[in-house]
Amino acid sequence: MPPSTILHPHDRDLGGGFVVRRLLPAAEQRAVGPFIFFDHFGPSEETPEVLHDVRPHPHIGLATVTYLFEGAIHHRDSIGSDQVIAPGAVNWMSAGRGIVHSERRPESHRDITYANHGLQLWVALPLADEESEPLFHHTAAADIPAVEPAPGATVRVLVGEAFGAASPVPAKGQVLYLDVALGAGACLALPALAEQVGIYTVDAELQVDGRPLPARSMVVLEAGQGAMLSAAAPVRLVVVGGDALDVPRHLWWNFVSSRKERLAEAAADWAAQAMGTVPGDDEFIPLPDRPLPR
Repeated sequence: MPPSTILHPHDRDLGGGFVVRRLLPAAEQRAVGPFIFFDHFGPSEETPEVLHDVRPHPHIGLATVTYLFEGAIHHRDSIGSDQVIAPGAVNWMSAGRGIVHSERRPESHRDITYANHGLQLWVALPLADEESEPLFHHTAAADIPAVEPAPGATVRVLVGEAFGAASPVPAKGQVLYLDVALGAGACLALPALAEQVGIYTVDAELQVDGRPLPARSMVVLEAGQGAMLSAAAPVRLVVVGGDALDVPRHLWWNFVSSRKERLAEAAADWAAQAMGTVPGDDEFIPLPDRPLPR
């Protein structure tokens, strides 16, 4: 496991003091399979006095995948979706040619203090689906398959297929996303489930092929390889991966495309407020003050 394949997060303040740990994209690794963006947020204390709502903003060319360990987030979008996500469920939003969404504190949580803790990842859509119709799909926690492939190991198959179980989340292309819990002393032989695979430790150190992987860091396995995972103490980890990107992707703000000029088109559309609106939500995040890729 060469040191160059280990990624450590950098903190990003998304506004209002809401800080996330960002793993992808990184200088050493732009993507792992189709996963081009990896944010780990929380646990953060959400109080009635502090608002970390994310106002309406646009996306193109990607699917956002939201998954909570704790808390709640209210998703609404420009195609009429209105869904509160709870821990263990999966929100899959495929932007395609363009979608606008917001992520706010649910009304039921307005006057209480609670913890929000989870992951939001971006998956680059296959080239043929970059300009597809936008869609949103919610999968309840009870509908996510869970298996126990080894003593002390539980695997929830959030997206894709693993250990004989298949997720109902409608991903395009090969996409792998697992939530794994290992008890103290547990071992799990992770097969070569995809061409590219990354393992991220959420809360504690993990042994990968006998070498320590610190908490809140990611190891990217050699192409087509599996690994032996073991834990001295209980640990939660996620596994992400899939086929390598079919063509390189360009990222600017919330936009992803195989064509740089498409990013400029999307920016112009958002500046003109021509990408749609979230019903009943008149706020929006303006374009950032930074240049588009040349």
